[in-house]
Amino acid sequence: MVALAGLEGALPPAPSPAPPRYRAFISYSHRDLATAKWLHAALERYRLPARLVGTESPFGPVPARLSPIFRDLDELPAAEHLSAAVTTALGQSAALIVLASPDAAASRWVAKEIESFRALHGHGRPILVALARGEPADAFPAALAAAEPIAADLRPGQGGRRLALLKLVAGLSGVGLDALVQRDAQRQRARVTAITVGAVALVLILSTALILALKARAEAETARAQAEGLVEYMLTDLREKLKGVGRLDVMGGVNSRALTYYGAQDLTRLAPDALERRARILHAMGEDELARGNTAAALRHFTEANRVTKTLLADAPRNPDRLFAQAQSEFWLGQTYRQQGNANAALARMQAYSATAEALAKAEPDAVRGLVERHYASAAIGTILLRDIARPNEALPSFEAALRFIEQAARIGGNDYLMDRAEALAWLADTNFDLRRFDAALLDRQKQARLLDQMIATDRVNVTYRFAAVVNRRAQARILVEQGKLSQAAVLAADADALMSGLVAVEPKNMLWLSQQLSVAIARADIAARRGAGDEALRYLDKADRLMVVLVKANAGDPARLRLQSARIEAVRKTLADGERQ
Repeated sequence: MVALAGLEGALPPAPSPAPPRYRAFISYSHRDLATAKWLHAALERYRLPARLVGTESPFGPVPARLSPIFRDLDELPAAEHLSAAVTTALGQSAALIVLASPDAAASRWVAKEIESFRALHGHGRPILVALARGEPADAFPAALAAAEPIAADLRPGQGGRRLALLKLVAGLSGVGLDALVQRDAQRQRARVTAITVGAVALVLILSTALILALKARAEAETARAQAEGLVEYMLTDLREKLKGVGRLDVMGGVNSRALTYYGAQDLTRLAPDALERRARILHAMGEDELARGNTAAALRHFTEANRVTKTLLADAPRNPDRLFAQAQSEFWLGQTYRQQGNANAALARMQAYSATAEALAKAEPDAVRGLVERHYASAAIGTILLRDIARPNEALPSFEAALRFIEQAARIGGNDYLMDRAEALAWLADTNFDLRRFDAALLDRQKQARLLDQMIATDRVNVTYRFAAVVNRRAQARILVEQGKLSQAAVLAADADALMSGLVAVEPKNMLWLSQQLSVAIARADIAARRGAGDEALRYLDKADRLMVVLVKANAGDPARLRLQSARIEAVRKTLADGERQ
């Protein structure tokens, strides 16, 4: 990742006798034609927030759209003299966007366009750089050396095209990046609402089916089958959709409604499959309570689920479905103990989980499910060894095994396991970081970023993917700090902050997200303090203090992690104090 100038670096255009014809001129090598076409279309399609249109910005009134944008293949077919046409277009453009790549750096035409733009406008109109390929040292044209360009990184694994586009829109319009990110979050909320309305409608349908199942005895079996089919849908497809858009509140209602169905029946007469489905509902309810930071309620749900799955397994010890259900109970109990700060109990549960996963793999040797569970078990054990017991040398083999298992599963299941592969790379990166193998850690995180960008491109609304992208940016920033690359670290931390703000706007009571927002605030404060930007560091420390109060009051999060966060805040304060004494 490259150190990129902040959006504040753009200078407002100097007064001109006539307003520019073009919002921007895109300068690029024709080997980057596909990226240039995408950027041209994306900029012209983008609609600025309606509430800001017409308000004053450093570049004048905020427009509704950033059009037209000049790109030579679209604008010059009728020109007799290319150089004259280009010079005219440059003179009529409010900004210059340079699509940087090794080919652009070698292009004499790109260099001339930059030089001509500066000659025509001086520093009165901004140059914005979008890094398409390569590294800055090889991709930035020499003509930019004396400028301080705004830059957006379009490369895979470096933040995603959407955030890069928003940076360019901010640079062209004078609208703050935060306002644009918030606007994207609002659009996402509209899509979330649509999914939520559909979920509520399905809950109502289920309610009707349940009533019929209880009242119409003559049709009881048919109605029960329909109702349990809906319960299955709620536990699978519907739950994944609601998790994807971050609606814990609606998931809680769905879980409660499904559990009510079983509560109205004699549990001693339920078939094993129905009992297992009830245990899965308890798993789902416990998972949602963990996300809210309510570990006591989560433990009650998981303990009851474990009682059911353990009994079912005792009756059929080689049944793969019973082994799988018991593995889930052990995993979630381990997660709960870990979140409560009981590392020894958590490790014991995860080791039991690993043994059950091994038994599952032996029970169905040709199925992918056993590989996936072995992956999760290895990762869970490694996590406790790394984070809670601080034994990274012992954690490393567990994470290597986790990656090996999920890559085997991916060869069978393909893209179904992209997220699991991304998480395995993240844990390997963190372990290498603790072992001070910073180059290896950064490489792991960059591989993870490429996978995340691939997933986000196929599902832009999925908050799980976007949250993982936040963690990835912050982690890369932390590695770069250790390597002394503070400017690059600052850019990645700012990206993480912008992405996290958009997520919190969707689900402001999600304690896991608030905890990550705290981590990002501390990271930005630390980087600012190390760079000697005291006021900026204090601003982020104030934000961190406010978030810490919210998390402590809610009794949310791992106590050990909260203590670590508090220690990091104090370390930043010490860095600031040491800087003031020098």
